[in-house]
Amino acid sequence: MVKILFVCHGNICRSTMAEFVMKELVRRAGLSEEIFVGSAACRRDELGSDTHYGTKAVLREKGIPFTKRRAVLLLREDYNKYDYIIGMDNENMRDLPRILGEDREHKTHLLMDFAGEHREVADPWYTGNFDATYQDVWKGCQGLLHHLQNNR
Repeated sequence: MVKILFVCHGNICRSTMAEFVMKELVRRAGLSEEIFVGSAACRRDELGSDTHYGTKAVLREKGIPFTKRRAVLLLREDYNKYDYIIGMDNENMRDLPRILGEDREHKTHLLMDFAGEHREVADPWYTGNFDATYQDVWKGCQGLLHHLQNNR
């Protein structure tokens, strides 16, 4: 089983959005038994909080199912549990070695790299634009799924 962990600052907007989008794409592809998807925070700000209402609203609008959850912290031991650890922005990518240690197995990636665009997913906590974030997350998750299907 391939295990994917999406990470962002607080685990209430972007990483949760990516978690639920990727779970739906995996379900639609008939790969739910082969791919596990989770998410976590690089920082402690929102630990225990549910998904942001703006993320829930855009997921509802796009027909992406989601469940109630609590933000959790990325831990050093997650490096051994996951095959892909995917950050949303450069700050997340700087946090990963601090939290996880050296990436000897090349597990860490920036989400938009899978869409062929080396750039960040803007944080809607600051921009307020959950639709733009959704478009990037959708594109990045589709690219990631394509990558996984081609590298079985």
